[in-house]
Amino acid sequence: MNRLIMALATGFYSGRLPLCPGTWGSLAAILPWFFLRELPWPAYLLMLVLVFILGFFVSGSAEKLLDQPDAGPIVIDEFLGMFITLAFAPDHPAAWVLGFLLFRFFDIKKPFPCSWFDERIHGGIGIMMDDVIAGIYALASLQLIWFIGDMIWS
Repeated sequence: MNRLIMALATGFYSGRLPLCPGTWGSLAAILPWFFLRELPWPAYLLMLVLVFILGFFVSGSAEKLLDQPDAGPIVIDEFLGMFITLAFAPDHPAAWVLGFLLFRFFDIKKPFPCSWFDERIHGGIGIMMDDVIAGIYALASLQLIWFIGDMIWS
């Protein structure tokens, strides 16, 4: 069971790659998202909820297994953050790259309330929530930038 928990929590071990596990996890999330992006909106929303619940449990358990709070290799939260960021992404690779960059920016900078969750809420809920909010910021930013770009270049 511990192997399954670690496989899920580390984004199928993408969080174990050297240097920047959050970046690797965010990048790895694009592959499953690519296949999930065509889901009807209610099914996509259900998938987000299920990934959040799964992430809550496995990240909290992985934290205990690794004996480290919000350990770097735990990247299931990055998967959810990217799934949120790209929820309404235009069908264009430039939008996907921009979404990735925006999510990484917000996940690293942690503007309020991301920082509040990161600093004050511990365990699985804290691990997941700062990335949920970073994903929402990145989603809104991507949509705004793409909308403005469409107005300028159309």
